[in-house]
Amino acid sequence: VQIYELEEHKIETWRELYLQETFKPLVHISPAASIFEAVFSLIKNKIHRLPVIDPVSGNALYILTHKRILKFLQLFVCEMPMPLFMTQTLEDLSVGTFTNIAFIHPDTPLITALSVFVHRRVSALPVVDCNGKVVDIYSKFDVINLAAEKTYNNLDVTVTQALRHRSQYFEGVMKCNKLETLETIVDRIVKAEVHRLVVVDEESRIVGIVSLSDILQALVLMPAGNSSYCYDCCCC
Repeated sequence: VQIYELEEHKIETWRELYLQETFKPLVHISPAASIFEAVFSLIKNKIHRLPVIDPVSGNALYILTHKRILKFLQLFVCEMPMPLFMTQTLEDLSVGTFTNIAFIHPDTPLITALSVFVHRRVSALPVVDCNGKVVDIYSKFDVINLAAEKTYNNLDVTVTQALRHRSQYFEGVMKCNKLETLETIVDRIVKAEVHRLVVVDEESRIVGIVSLSDILQALVLMPAGNSSYCYDCCCC
């Protein structure tokens, strides 16, 4: 199949032919389900969007995402006494990924970055220079630009060249350090409306990644006694 032929493919064709080995049934939830059940389902199934479907009509009512749930929890928690763990640091709580971090370099070929997305099952790759400093980030959302601008025929370009085609306004990589409290991290990630923070040291060298999945697991599952449920969700 030539790459340009994909423009003519239907979603149905893609599902039947190209997703045979990876296709999974639609994960959804009832509107009567609790927030806990929603978070548990998102993390257990390693998904970022959870359709809420009417059990009678079968109609999709709305879609829950990590970002929306975290924003709600932030507002809700503000009206209640703050849990003690909110004042603890990322390091104390072991929230985030600090080993075997998936990252790329500015001169990494785009095709290599796409391969890392597939094999490491992450949604973003910090771009790190030769000194280990974080200089940018390449996310799956950025890959959409390949289709929007029809530049997917040239995947030998570097990640740096590909990022020049960013169509949306980019404020830079959102960072944190592992000695900041969970409360600070939640505030920053909600206000910035991002899906993850890159954990760096004093010299901006990469130390780890803390994602929305990591935070929701810390806020909802661990306090509920589900800390033993680790689904390797602690990825970008």
